[in-house]
This record gives sequence, C-alpha cells and structure tokens, in this order.
Amino acid sequence: MNTANSLLKKLITSNLYSRYSGILSLSDIPIFLIDTNGDILLELIPSPDFCTQICQENKKKVCFDYKSHLKPNCESKFVCQYGLENIIFPIIVQNETIGYIAGMQVYLKKNEHKKYMIDIHSLKDKKSIDLEYIAKCISSLKTVEANKIRIHEQLCGQIAKNISIDLSESISYKNLDIERLSIEKEILEKKIIDLEAKNMSLVVNPHFLFNTLNCIARIAYFENSHTTEELIYCLSDLLRYNLKQDNQLHTIGAEIDNIEKYLYIQKARFKNRLEYTIDVPENLKSYRIPNMVIQPIVENAIIHGITPKRDGGTVGIYAEKHNNDIIISIIDNGNGFPKEFLNRLEQSENKLGIGFWSTDKRIKKYYGEKYGLNILKSDYSGSTVTITISTQPILR
Repeated sequence: MNTANSLLKKLITSNLYSRYSGILSLSDIPIFLIDTNGDILLELIPSPDFCTQICQENKKKVCFDYKSHLKPNCESKFVCQYGLENIIFPIIVQNETIGYIAGMQVYLKKNEHKKYMIDIHSLKDKKSIDLEYIAKCISSLKTVEANKIRIHEQLCGQIAKNISIDLSESISYKNLDIERLSIEKEILEKKIIDLEAKNMSLVVNPHFLFNTLNCIARIAYFENSHTTEELIYCLSDLLRYNLKQDNQLHTIGAEIDNIEKYLYIQKARFKNRLEYTIDVPENLKSYRIPNMVIQPIVENAIIHGITPKRDGGTVGIYAEKHNNDIIISIIDNGNGFPKEFLNRLEQSENKLGIGFWSTDKRIKKYYGEKYGLNILKSDYSGSTVTITISTQPILR
C-alpha cells in the first residue's frame, strides 16, 4: 500500500499515547508500535533494558526473534530464545498489514528459570557490555501471572483493532471538516482540564490507603498506645482534606500541614527507612496554591525513589521566594524515577507524565504559562522536582 508510511506517520503524530492512556494504565507490561520492516516507531509502554540494550542490534529495531514472526494479516504469539513471552497483532487497513502492535517481554512462572540460564559471559563478549550491567538488566525482567498475560493480550489486540478501524475510517472520510473537529477537540480538552482541577483533590493512591490501614491495624494489635491514636487522627485529617471538593486556592500552610500528616503516616510504615525535612518559611505560608499539588510529588518520591532502596532515604520539602515567584522544591535521595516513567515524560505533552501534566496544567491555569512543574534532576542519586507559582494568581 503506497499510503502505508503516511498512515503510520499520521498515527504517531496523533498523540497516540494520550488517546489510549486510559487502557494503558491497566498494564505495566511493554507495548510498542512497529512497521512491517521491524522498525520501532513508538513505545507506548517501554521495553526492558535487557531487550533494548542487549537483545536488539539497534535500539530502533526489534530483535531477530520478533522480525522472524512478522507475518502479514496474522497474529503471532511466541517465546523468544531467552524464554520471554511475546505477542504481535497486525494493524490491517483495506486488507493489508501496514504495521503491528507488539509487546509483553515478560516471563511466565513456568519459564522463569530460563532467566538464570542466560549466558551472560557470551553476551558480554558479543555486546562489549559490563557483566554487572547485564546481570542487572536480567534481574529486572518481570515475571507475571498467566491471567495478567491474558489481559495484556486483550489490551494489545484491542489497540491494534481500534487503530485499524480509525485508519480505515480516516481513508474513507478524508473530507471531514477538520476545523470543526479541531474546535471540538479544544472544547473537550478544556472540559478535561476543568474536571481534573475539580477532582485532583479526590485522588488518593488506593495502595497507600490499604497499606496505611494495615499498618494501623498491626500497631493496634500489638500495642494500645498513643501512637495508634495519633495515626488514626492523622489519617482522618488527611482524608478530610482530600475530600474537599472545591476548586479554590488553599494556603501553602494548609498544604504543608496536610503533607506533614501524610509523611507522619508513611514514617510509621517505613520506620527508620524514611526520614523527612520540611523547611517552609512562615512568611510564605499565607500565599495561595491549588490544593493537592505537592502531595502527589512527595508520594512519587517515596514510591519511585525511597521504596526500592533497601536502606530507604530522605525526602525534603523546601520553599523560597524570588521576586514575585515562590519555588517549592521536593528533593529525595532515592533511586530516581524508573526508566519507564521517564520515557513517558519524554513522549507526552509538555515533557510531563499524565499525572504531572494534569498538575502542571492546574498551576498554569491559576498563574500563567511560565509557571508549573519542572523535573530538574532524576538519577540514581535522587530526584529534584520544583513547583513554581506566583504570589499574584491571575485566576482566583
């Protein structure tokens, strides 16, 4: 098909990740878009380093195992030479395959032993890569349950099917009124931003709630002490603050008070594996900020930075004023955001991930385009994320 390349190009530039972010959030297993030559056009959920850095001859091209299974109009499921499960679904337009949705690159439990049979010395000689790095890449390969594999297969198949339908309709109805669709898209985006601004205050990670309640239950079981009472009060205040459904600006002081309760509860959970510091000058606490913009950043620092570290780490929250701007910094000494998360930042609008993008948009709504979130650093020495606001919001 002569238009295959233009269709795939159109597909990539159509903000594909944003369109499927809802169903993509159901899985953390790799999914990527490739053309009929095996070139990787877009990673929706990034592949593990073992596949991209070691198996593939080129980071932009699939490995030999994948390429050998690319068959027109035919779905393929296979286990690669290293025992990883894989799936390929064709994107079919007018009865011709123009590309594929592929993914998985994980172990089933029955094949997990193959991970430990990989000859790292031969890989070292072949790729000229450090042994320690190869071992680390292998150890990070995921093992998942069979039911999760089935769900991921359905997800890949649904995306491939939807793309095929969308592209087919695009050819059939290419004379659609683009300007009208653009206006409708803009209206919908504004509505989404308004809904996000109203509902971000309701978002509390369910895992955090479950872990917290379990922690409190264990403490209550082993001791009848003031610690239990204090934890329950903190959790109650935290939930009460989260359930405020107004879309008004709150004081920085109220936000920080909420963060302190959150960190107090996490400290009870992590014990000496978590330390935190809050240094916000009193003269800044009366300035106003959208509620629940600091807490998600702190939670990300703990989940992605501190939790994976055996010895834990520290989180610091600092604020300072520069002329008419206030800069709030969230700094941790954890492992940094995982590669998959950072890849998503690079692929999404404004270089920010879905949750970060929503928070950034809320801040810009109140203070203007020059304000918002910024990831200054994220590596194995830790992460630094800043929130910049104005002392004079343009929207009250």
